[in-house]
Amino acid sequence: MIAHFLTALFSASLQQLPTVSGQIQNSATHAPVAGVVVLDVSSRRQALSDSAGHFTLFVPLPATLRFARFGYATREVVAAAPNVDVALSPSPRTLEGVTVTAALRGGSGEGAPISQRTLSRDEIERRSFGQEVPLLLQGTPSVTSYAETGNYWGYSYTRLRGIDQSRINLTIDGIPLNDPEDQVLYFADFPDLASSLESVQVQRGVGTSSAGTASFAGSINFETAPLTGAATSQLQIEGGSFDSKRASGEFRSGLLKNGLAFYGRVSGLQSDGYRYHSGVAGRSALVSAGYFGARDIVKVMMTAGLLHDTLSYLAVPDTALARDRRINPLRPTELDRFGEQLVSAAYTRLLSGTSSLSTTLYRLSASGNYDVAIDPDLWNYHLDFVSYGLTTAYSWQRDGVRVNAGVNANRYARDHYAFVRPDLADAVYFNTGHKDDASGFAKVAYDVRRTTFFADLQMRRAEFRYVPDAQADIPVRSIAWTFINPRGGITYRLSSSVAAYASYGSTSREPARSDMFAGFDNLDTSNVAFVGDLSRVRPETVHDVETGLTVATRRARFQGNLFSMDFRNEIEPIGALSYQGLPLRKNVHASYRRGVELDASYSLTSTLKASANATVLRARIADYIDDASGASFHGVAPLLTPHVITAQRVDWDPGRALSVWIEARYTGRSQLDNTGNPDLILPAAYVLDAATTWRFAGGRHALELRGNNLTNSQRYGSGYGSGNTPYYYVLPPLSIFATLKLGI
Repeated sequence: MIAHFLTALFSASLQQLPTVSGQIQNSATHAPVAGVVVLDVSSRRQALSDSAGHFTLFVPLPATLRFARFGYATREVVAAAPNVDVALSPSPRTLEGVTVTAALRGGSGEGAPISQRTLSRDEIERRSFGQEVPLLLQGTPSVTSYAETGNYWGYSYTRLRGIDQSRINLTIDGIPLNDPEDQVLYFADFPDLASSLESVQVQRGVGTSSAGTASFAGSINFETAPLTGAATSQLQIEGGSFDSKRASGEFRSGLLKNGLAFYGRVSGLQSDGYRYHSGVAGRSALVSAGYFGARDIVKVMMTAGLLHDTLSYLAVPDTALARDRRINPLRPTELDRFGEQLVSAAYTRLLSGTSSLSTTLYRLSASGNYDVAIDPDLWNYHLDFVSYGLTTAYSWQRDGVRVNAGVNANRYARDHYAFVRPDLADAVYFNTGHKDDASGFAKVAYDVRRTTFFADLQMRRAEFRYVPDAQADIPVRSIAWTFINPRGGITYRLSSSVAAYASYGSTSREPARSDMFAGFDNLDTSNVAFVGDLSRVRPETVHDVETGLTVATRRARFQGNLFSMDFRNEIEPIGALSYQGLPLRKNVHASYRRGVELDASYSLTSTLKASANATVLRARIADYIDDASGASFHGVAPLLTPHVITAQRVDWDPGRALSVWIEARYTGRSQLDNTGNPDLILPAAYVLDAATTWRFAGGRHALELRGNNLTNSQRYGSGYGSGNTPYYYVLPPLSIFATLKLGI
């Protein structure tokens, strides 16, 4: 009764306000534009244009109205009269992002019922000093990362909600990046990638459908630098601890009169590493060019990276680290040399004021080799792969309905071969893994007053075929998987700035090659009986429920969510490494991860902003059998899954010469194996970083001074166990980096 009275009173008060109405058209074609969000900047009231482009809004006059819709430049108009007709211009910049938004980021914008965080270009610039991407993402909710070198370059890895990187979907501009065999991306192959990123979205949980490997723990979607930004050029020069050096040059033409635009960046870096003989030297480049018409975009992007490093993939017992934290048990002769390249060509067509179609062709390839000491010999392992693919996304919206659909297909082949030094002419073996992957998705969002209903269905088929060495004396083997992955949810807007959401999603994922091969790189008569058929590790499935609340005002941003992830046949690491340094994994029948995630920021003043996030997580494996002892364990915590992860940050930027930020991160203790052994613990760690930036010459140039691990924490980033002995990868100690940025 009271609710009905308040609703009637509110409606009556609106009717007393002046009515502002009008029609919205495409400035180029004069066609009506549907689905435009019309927002009164002062009261935050809003309306949506219908199929004829008409809108009606009750607001006090005069009013500043903001008109926003994808594919068009946002426009603000001061309405002094009750009738306002507006023409919106197709925006190359907005249209440039259609592929990423439609195919990967939910298709329904930030209102999709998913738990996620997006880092903007401004946030990336403040965080980045050229470190690898997993380390850049530290401080975002539920993310933990470490580097094998005890530094910020070399091989680094990230975990999301305690789940390893092979089960996180990775894409760049809609292109899948996970290696189809290993299902990982070695970010070391793309040094300084963050310098060319416009945004990074981290979806937690199964999220929304994406191309490539399953978004099992979540997905990380990268958007490269836009071509249509302002014309700029910049040179960066950096130096710091561990004799680290980095230089990069960047150029953006902006949109030229003929509709063309160009972007390019080249980078080089090197560092000695913190651990003994763990130095790295990397080079990378990213270039793109595009043509922007009134309705069309043609865009070509190429990126390549090359890394040489001295391997440091083994952890060290805690007793040895107590004597010397820089120990690297690998030999200086164990080296790694890899290069990776991505080439893509994309075409986007704005079909009408309500729809668009994007198609991307891509080629991803890599080659390299690394040395592993297997006494008394030094083995030289080679990996060469190439993958060709196509991804297409269609987007349509009208009268509160938004539809996104797409397909992705790729074909992949990787050669594995090895020599025993010094003989690099006669291969010990040569085998090839082939993998074909095809998937399609459809997403629908439907607005009914304050409620948005969301549905997402993906179908995916993958097939792996193993061609053994000619002398292996075993037949060709193959296995195929078909998955149907449904997702659905609801978002309810309590007000213009507050929304609640709930969703359910289920997804399945096939094992990686190393899982199926029990860690071996080559199969022959000596090990094929032990390995068995290719189904020794079965596909895993997760059922994910997410519910949360989001708040977005001029001064505050908040997302809080509860999640429950229930797994069947989860492919869990067992805490041991293969002879090549890869983690060994097996199925556990039933397990779960449940928790709460909080992520908030607040502008205390126009120049001072505080932010914080926290994850409290409980994870358990119902039943686990330890391979080494044969003992059974019940209700144990999975390895490297901390109970608590938090971050706190303060940014002070008066918009003048000087700005400062400080960030603290805490990671709670976790297990190093799945048995609950109290001797195999990764201790909790607290790290404090800070930086100050001085801008000069009217803001064209800047000097940044950064201090990492200011408290010089002697803790560890990750590790594993052997027997009752914990082995650790050390955190980088107190380190200082200075970066000079010169606008040219």
